[in-house]
Amino acid sequence: MAPIPITIVTGFLGSGKTTLILNLIPQLPHTYKIALLKNEFGDVAIDSQLASSAAISGVQELLNGCICCNLVGQLGDALESLLKDIGPDRIIIETSGSAFPATLAMEINRLGRETGNYVLDGVVVVIDVENWKGYEDTSYTAKMQQKYTDLIVFNKWELVDERKYDDCLDRVGDLELQIANVKSDKGRVDQSLLLGLDSALAKDGDSVNGGYSKDKPPHEHSKDHETEVEVLSVNLVSEGDKPKSVDLDALETFLLSAPKDEVYRIKAIVSATRAMASSSGDIDESSRSQPGVSMYILNWAFGRWTFTCSNATLPAPIGVSSSTAATAMSNTHETILRMTIVLARGEASKWKSRLEKGGMVQQEGEGGFLMISRVI
Repeated sequence: MAPIPITIVTGFLGSGKTTLILNLIPQLPHTYKIALLKNEFGDVAIDSQLASSAAISGVQELLNGCICCNLVGQLGDALESLLKDIGPDRIIIETSGSAFPATLAMEINRLGRETGNYVLDGVVVVIDVENWKGYEDTSYTAKMQQKYTDLIVFNKWELVDERKYDDCLDRVGDLELQIANVKSDKGRVDQSLLLGLDSALAKDGDSVNGGYSKDKPPHEHSKDHETEVEVLSVNLVSEGDKPKSVDLDALETFLLSAPKDEVYRIKAIVSATRAMASSSGDIDESSRSQPGVSMYILNWAFGRWTFTCSNATLPAPIGVSSSTAATAMSNTHETILRMTIVLARGEASKWKSRLEKGGMVQQEGEGGFLMISRVI
């Protein structure tokens, strides 16, 4: 059997990686099997929920960590599971926004050599042109994602003027690398450009463009990039006879007030009695025909968000041992929100305190048991 090609899609938080993948799927033959391996911060698999609704044959999730560091040892098992259960024609690995692609490429090369089952086809990095200035200046990993790649996709360029786009091009040019680049069409890139890249990272083997060698361990970057972001896990459990719904007015106030230089991503599964408009003003029409409480997926990045009706489920909070949590999880209470918030370094304590003061994430009619823990 020929080895299965693997495409890595990386890029900083909120750059549009999932959108790029979802726009790729319709371009492929119906008989072509795509498997997705998704790595996310926190314990809420929002993007995997979105991806599983598309024509993807199978989804595996690696949560609560970075696939290039503390979860890299799980990569082989996850790929083997997809191979046995799905038998895909291609595997796409979508990394967390803070993953370092060179280390991941090296691990895929190693697994390919040992098993003969996989081959690295290409590494694609997605750059959010609109918010480029904000994270490029502060993120070591964002710079490394641009350097160790086969194709750069400039996303959200339609939302900025020509001068800002040219500035983004100049900053990438400062890396002095011969890397192909393409502008997306609102998150869409032709499949002929994304697939069959014949990755240079696969050819370079363990050296990865000379960036690492046996004398320079591939994980020495971890101290830099793991401390670039902090992650909060937020759970809201219903209280009393009030509607088992999140207060969407309070939630919208929170989304509008979150500064882009402090809060990078907000992802949540939300129970609500109505749909909330996205930042563009659109409302998911599928929710209008569903009376009562429905589940929604909230996906927020740099001041913009979508709110999509979903068949997602809300499991009970994990890793909570307080007496309040024990009371919350009695038979008369249900989880009505599970949220992951990815913040800039040094912001977690401040935002945990703000959320605990109330008025941002609460049950409709006020109240509810709010449980917040720091994940990273």
